[in-house]
Amino acid sequence: MALQEKLARKVVRIDRLGAVRHVCGIDVDFVENGPIARAAAAVLSFPDLELCDYALACKAADFPYIPGLLSFRESPAVIAALEELAIEPDLLVCDGQGIAHPRRFGLASHLGLLAGIPSIGVAKKRLIGKHGTLPECRGAWVPLVDRGERIGAVLRTRVGVKPVYVSIGHRVSLETAIRYVMACTTRYRLPETTRWAHRLAGASVREMATLHRSLGSRIRKER
Repeated sequence: MALQEKLARKVVRIDRLGAVRHVCGIDVDFVENGPIARAAAAVLSFPDLELCDYALACKAADFPYIPGLLSFRESPAVIAALEELAIEPDLLVCDGQGIAHPRRFGLASHLGLLAGIPSIGVAKKRLIGKHGTLPECRGAWVPLVDRGERIGAVLRTRVGVKPVYVSIGHRVSLETAIRYVMACTTRYRLPETTRWAHRLAGASVREMATLHRSLGSRIRKER
């Protein structure tokens, strides 16, 4: 916790990113709910959102499951996956919290700082904070506030579905984070980056073989 509080002071909360041509979705699955973390990094072209590179990495999760400290459990596998990519992403979109965290240092902030890549947290559930009533229209958002500080946004990505919780990871302002999340979201609640990473992280051996056959030649051409 002390380390999180120390590293949180290094998080850059304003835009420090260049042209974004490739966005990378990050997700982590635990094999059969065991101690092996399987991380997926899915790189999509931007703004057309075509998968052009991906990598998987498995690591033993030596750090125990402790709410609020999940980045220490998941980040080693994610960093290993990022190191295997042939295309370096310009922006990370993480399935988790950024500064919308008790110590303002969730997975997206941790990974952005470790990898030196601008990052955004897009979580499916609220960890902390309170917010007002969210309009039903697509693209509507309201601030997520904790102890008087705006720590994120509750964002409606699609009419009639639950919102997502967007927060700064590293080197991206909240307004820019919202804009990129909406640009990466098509027909579904979650951005395509997250959907691809989730599909890869949880795929069986047979599913991965089928996916590799269907995408392998196109990805090799992109590389």
